[in-house]
Amino acid sequence: MKRREFIIKGSVATAALSTSAVALGNVLDFKNANDTLTIGIIGTGDRGTGMISNINKIDRFNVSACCDVLPFRLEQGLKAVKGKAKGYDDYRRLLDNKAIDAILVSTPFSTHSQIAMDALDAGKHVYCEKTMAKSYEGIDQLTQKVSQSNTIFQTGHQYHSSRLYTHVVDLIKNGKIGKITSFECQWNRHGDWRRMVPKPELERAINWRMYREYSGGLLAELCSHQIDFANWVLDEVPHQVMGAGGVDYWKDGRETFDNIHLIYSYPSGVKATFTCLTSNAKDGYKIRVKGDKGSIILEYSKAWFYPEGNQKKEIGVLDGVSGATLKWEEGLGIPIVMEHLEPSEQALIDFRDSIISNTNPISDITTGANTAVCIQMGLDAMYNNTIVSNPKL
Repeated sequence: MKRREFIIKGSVATAALSTSAVALGNVLDFKNANDTLTIGIIGTGDRGTGMISNINKIDRFNVSACCDVLPFRLEQGLKAVKGKAKGYDDYRRLLDNKAIDAILVSTPFSTHSQIAMDALDAGKHVYCEKTMAKSYEGIDQLTQKVSQSNTIFQTGHQYHSSRLYTHVVDLIKNGKIGKITSFECQWNRHGDWRRMVPKPELERAINWRMYREYSGGLLAELCSHQIDFANWVLDEVPHQVMGAGGVDYWKDGRETFDNIHLIYSYPSGVKATFTCLTSNAKDGYKIRVKGDKGSIILEYSKAWFYPEGNQKKEIGVLDGVSGATLKWEEGLGIPIVMEHLEPSEQALIDFRDSIISNTNPISDITTGANTAVCIQMGLDAMYNNTIVSNPKL
């Protein structure tokens, strides 16, 4: 066995299986649970190469091929593989390789839908990085293609696989914070978000995140995870969004905004705010879910519960009866303890297991498409300075 995989024990594992897997029928031809699953990585930039490192840790899961149009990126990916892998500069040739069971798409946002559709046509299982597809047309085309396919499709919103996040969602749905009133989400960094460019003609290929033709900017690359989480908790999609942003700090020719601020409104009345800065990193990544009985604060790998009013006093009394001291973390609350793997690694384990067991991933085409629609709504709201309604409702 490679590094610990099945860290979630007993009832937690059973609950995860029962809530995240829906049988698809015996339509796949993956041989048996003892076989090694082979995967090809299309796009070996920082994310694709990082995912290779995660796959190297997972039992019965091997990278057998890499593809990138930039030779130095391809070399980077191949060096990260544990064992031997074949390199390609054209993803269509990789898809022709019958020995490859699955594909991970980690290319620029604008190319996701076409590559994923071609992979499905080639009979491959697909892990498609977030955001799933660019434009309403791209979302619709990929959704239709998946509906016609007999292979597994997982969207790369890895926090959907986090056992900590799953536990928090269950707590909220079971009334831990009472009636939800708002989400306050942020992902702040301090840096220009640029990559080094060895030749000027490679600027747009390497720094594609800076250009609207290829990218959804901060909203698609960062805030999409938190929007996916809000949709998951509420079992809803927002009906409208308003927002603003700009290129106000990094005056370097970029087209996508260096700061964004959005408010999504849900049919239940809940409002969710999303902020992303590149000029101030205070408090970094945080999700605050507020209810009338308390709040839950989430970071990458930690979570806290902060009760409201009288409930805080009652918890203190109960804890006092046991002879212990109520353990608060300054400014955060009571730690929520749940053993879990790093979310990207867990998401890849879940993808492997979905293929082997022929079950639908928890982060599937439906959740991925819902979040992608939210991203397009937000981009339209900011770029056109208008309130945008959900075209799918």
